[in-house]
Amino acid sequence: MSHGDRRKVSVMIYGEPYMVLGNDEPGRIEKLAVLVDKKMRLISQRNPRLSTTKVAVLTALNLADEMIRLKEEQQALAKLLEEEKDI
Repeated sequence: MSHGDRRKVSVMIYGEPYMVLGNDEPGRIEKLAVLVDKKMRLISQRNPRLSTTKVAVLTALNLADEMIRLKEEQQALAKLLEEEKDI
């Protein structure tokens, strides 16, 4: 999609409305918003005294950790596949 193909999608995250501009399908953007909302609510339930900002930062850290772990797993699997090819 080009810059002109961007779509505006209205989502709710942690009780706040957001207008997200993106190249992805609206359903994908909505799915991402639901994921972030669920993570924020889970962290908030575990730590009810945290401010919204701290909940958001902890959510970002948790999601970044998940992403890095998945990338590491993907690299390890790719390495195993390469080793299998060489046998």
